[in-house]
Amino acid sequence: MTLFQSAPVTYSPAFTLVPTYECFNRCSYCNFRRDIGTSGWLTLEAAARQLATLDPHQVSEILILSGEVAPDSPQRDRWVQHLYRLAELALEYGFLPHTNAGPLTRSEMAYLKQVNVSMGLMLEQLTPTLLQTVHRHAPTKDPHLRQAQLEQAGELGIPFTTGLLLGIGESPDDWRDSLAVIGAAHRRWGHIQEVILQPYSPGRQPLLPPFNLTQLPQVVALARSLLPADITLQVPANLVTPPEMLRACLAAGAQDLGGIVPLDHVNPDYPHTAVGILTEQLRQWGWPLRPRLPIYPQYIPWLAPPLQTRVRMVQERLPLLLR
Repeated sequence: MTLFQSAPVTYSPAFTLVPTYECFNRCSYCNFRRDIGTSGWLTLEAAARQLATLDPHQVSEILILSGEVAPDSPQRDRWVQHLYRLAELALEYGFLPHTNAGPLTRSEMAYLKQVNVSMGLMLEQLTPTLLQTVHRHAPTKDPHLRQAQLEQAGELGIPFTTGLLLGIGESPDDWRDSLAVIGAAHRRWGHIQEVILQPYSPGRQPLLPPFNLTQLPQVVALARSLLPADITLQVPANLVTPPEMLRACLAAGAQDLGGIVPLDHVNPDYPHTAVGILTEQLRQWGWPLRPRLPIYPQYIPWLAPPLQTRVRMVQERLPLLLR
């Protein structure tokens, strides 16, 4: 038995709303984005129809995952207001929103904090060399800008998820540098709930080779050695499907499988294994699998009273799912 075995492994029973797939960034590996003007925005009416189909006894998190509108775009204010209204709508339907919409200004983050129980942004990698390769046409992948988001979230008291994207041209030394920055931000503010260790998976557009999954347990072990113990490490279950690799990642210190959703919009060619199958698989290895909320219990007091009330309502509605 490993050090981490027998402690519960968690996941978030979630559903994704995509305000828009349109994104002014053009990362060379992305299977999510569409060109500006080609797909439009999700209307509130369409979002409400999607939310109305969900079983509130089976879903707790609404992940609001958006392509980015350029900082200087005349549509920027309208887009941020739309993110706010979608989160507000999710709350009205009895769910808990978590928004990940790229780098935001301090005032935008403070505005969205009012209607989100947590927020997130992948750090990806801090090395500036990627600005000459895969991020050549992605201005908001500037490492300094993304690092600043970790600090802003901490200053604003926002429970936050971040992470590394692995296999986009970085080196093992870059993993260490990126993890060190995440750890330092958390030590200052104590706000990082989770760090995702996401292997690049090419899907329908194999513009880069996939990350070598045999290295993933090594990255998990490195992250566990560098990050504070109260940060949960996440590996996305649908991207680590070989059972021996998933088991090795858990043994190395991964504790969470991320949001299990009907469709992973970032990696649409990689469906999730059914929760029942995962539960039995992990049980055989000695790990119980448990659902969780998009906000960890220790962060609930950080929320404004109306959001704390919403969290309690979900906890009371889903006692069998969440306890």
